Amino acid sequence: MKIKAQIAMVINLDKCIGCHTCSVTCKNTWTNRSGAEYMWFNNVETKPGAGYPDQWEDQQRYKGGWHLRKGQLTLRSGFRWQGLSLSRIFYNPNSPTIDDYYEPWTYDYQKLLKSPVRRHMPTARPQSLLTGEYIEKLRKGPNWDDDLAGGPQAGGRDPNLRDLLGEEVRLEFEKAFMLYLPRLCEHCLNPGCVASCPSGAIYKRDEDGIVLVDQEKCRGWRYCTSGCPYKKVYYNWKTYKAEKCTFCYPRVEEGVATVCSETCPGRLRYMGVLLYDADRVPQAAAQPDEQALYQAQLELFLDPHDPAVIAQARRDGIQEDWLAAAQKSPVYKLAVQYGLALPLHPEFRTLPMVWYIPPLSPMVSVLEFRASGSVTTGFFPTLEQMRAPVQYLANFLTGGNPQPVERALRRLLGMRHFMRSLENGQENQEQLLETIGLSEQTVRHMYRLLAVAKYEDRIVIPLAHREESRKAHQEQGKVGYAL
Repeated sequence: MKIKAQIAMVINLDKCIGCHTCSVTCKNTWTNRSGAEYMWFNNVETKPGAGYPDQWEDQQRYKGGWHLRKGQLTLRSGFRWQGLSLSRIFYNPNSPTIDDYYEPWTYDYQKLLKSPVRRHMPTARPQSLLTGEYIEKLRKGPNWDDDLAGGPQAGGRDPNLRDLLGEEVRLEFEKAFMLYLPRLCEHCLNPGCVASCPSGAIYKRDEDGIVLVDQEKCRGWRYCTSGCPYKKVYYNWKTYKAEKCTFCYPRVEEGVATVCSETCPGRLRYMGVLLYDADRVPQAAAQPDEQALYQAQLELFLDPHDPAVIAQARRDGIQEDWLAAAQKSPVYKLAVQYGLALPLHPEFRTLPMVWYIPPLSPMVSVLEFRASGSVTTGFFPTLEQMRAPVQYLANFLTGGNPQPVERALRRLLGMRHFMRSLENGQENQEQLLETIGLSEQTVRHMYRLLAVAKYEDRIVIPLAHREESRKAHQEQGKVGYAL
């Protein structure tokens, strides 16, 4: 057993209001420069919808992530040496094009500022940031289908709806459902981008698990772009280098939250340390049953309170402050202890480390609780009344397995019902607690973490130990293949 530490994140979809504050602040911090106009390290998508880039979840089209071939874990697009064949080295057919993202534009504001007095109001035409030419018709943007603006046509292109037909999913306006999905780099335990890069320019940091791009080694092959199933590696057309979400590593090294977490008005992001067994990562990623991949990844995470785990972690070089942070980690509580957070598309087999709590709002807003208030006849049948079908949530959170989603939703509903009962003086809720499989103390802790947690409870990041870092120039040129 080899224990490593990973900085991870949990996003509570039940509290996301789709304000795009995280996207704008991230954009202004990291990609507000030439060549990166179309890049959004963090973006918020409306589901159901095609997303950004267009239909990024369709791996039959983009060939991202991993799959099993004759029982062996293999990149869908081929390993780095397979990609270096002469027939494909300068042509990557699986890489998304600028049309799959959008052509970034600005407006000719000088025409407004310098326009002379005239009879009609002057107008500013959209102007491409790539070519400088005027765009006659805007066809796509970073959140083009926001709030179901594309209607049934856009929602019907969501790959997660393929298996949900007929009466189960209704895209008519009066019966539509939607939810917001903030997305960023998953900083996976088994990243496809790292395995895809012919130059070895993308690497996963050993000390905190953050995946970064070495700009000196990058040769612009763009196999990382196709190898990432979440399409969170971008190509800078001006520098000819790959760029991606850095998890705000300069801030994380100082124990400060990422920009998206810091500026979120809803306080829906949680950050903390997870301890995992690195030796079992290949075995977990190679789980034959796609619906069992969530449980396989969950079993990788180790109990930071276990004396045997603590002793082994110390032998593997984990510092005491990191062990203490892992014991207080809100990510461990939400993902492992409470079973609320779920991984995004575990069937991609990259073992993502940004997890999501499924939303209740599309359902609770339309519920009519019965006067009896009983557990079996008045409360839990409402789970089947969700506007957002459980199977739809399972298609992008658990690889199609609805049971973990149902468990998380039942516990969230049970927590709300239990806390409301306490406020109303109804203290005998043993049957409810037994049904959701949690103790009263656990439900109270879960409520505090989800509803009234302070900053230091949501963000638990230890300081980086830079004194242990090697000198980077001594390692230069020892990894990868460059031309």
